[in-house]
Amino acid sequence: MLELSTRQLEIVDLVRKRAPITGEQIAEALGVTRPSIRSDLGLLAMLGYIDAKPKVGYFPAAASGDAGSSGQDAVLRMRVKEVMGVPVVLRETATVGDAVVSLFLENVGSLIVVDASGSLTGIVSRKDLLKVAVGNAHADAVVLGMVMTRFPNIVTVAPEDTILDAMRKMITHEVDGLPVVQAHPHGGTPVAEVVGRITKTTILKLIYEAALSREVP
Repeated sequence: MLELSTRQLEIVDLVRKRAPITGEQIAEALGVTRPSIRSDLGLLAMLGYIDAKPKVGYFPAAASGDAGSSGQDAVLRMRVKEVMGVPVVLRETATVGDAVVSLFLENVGSLIVVDASGSLTGIVSRKDLLKVAVGNAHADAVVLGMVMTRFPNIVTVAPEDTILDAMRKMITHEVDGLPVVQAHPHGGTPVAEVVGRITKTTILKLIYEAALSREVP
């Protein structure tokens, strides 16, 4: 079974004893700040140890503790390289107009920006494109290098990282997907070569399928 941290076990215990309990109340009981336990709460909810209702708080999930089954544990221990998808990339010289077309054609929330060698240089999201487009009649011609979030100010994951590692990063940094990169020598300097992408949707689908496999027909 997946081993929870001491703080995560304390959170589960608090929820069982004091449900419904808000995130602020949990943080106060633990003597920490609410943001510092955001990733713990998100992980416990995703694993099925706790559940939450808007304006009510956290409470034990119907099958609390059972979610640590071998099927879901196996999913969480899988390597990112086993499930990652093909990265949707554009060159930093591409334009905002190019990016908008790619977002709709590929049905993604963000695009990975690379240089000529395929190394990560940035990420551009729908929000980035919206910001530059509002009130700008010439937005289509703006190059992505002017609007993207630049590497290394980007959260990434490596092919050998586990699904749990990727999940934790997504929850902590509140993002829906991560570029999968690996160090690659280029001109004597290691760069982040983009080899894939992984999203919350991919992870949730894996966990859902693992849960379905345990159901009795």
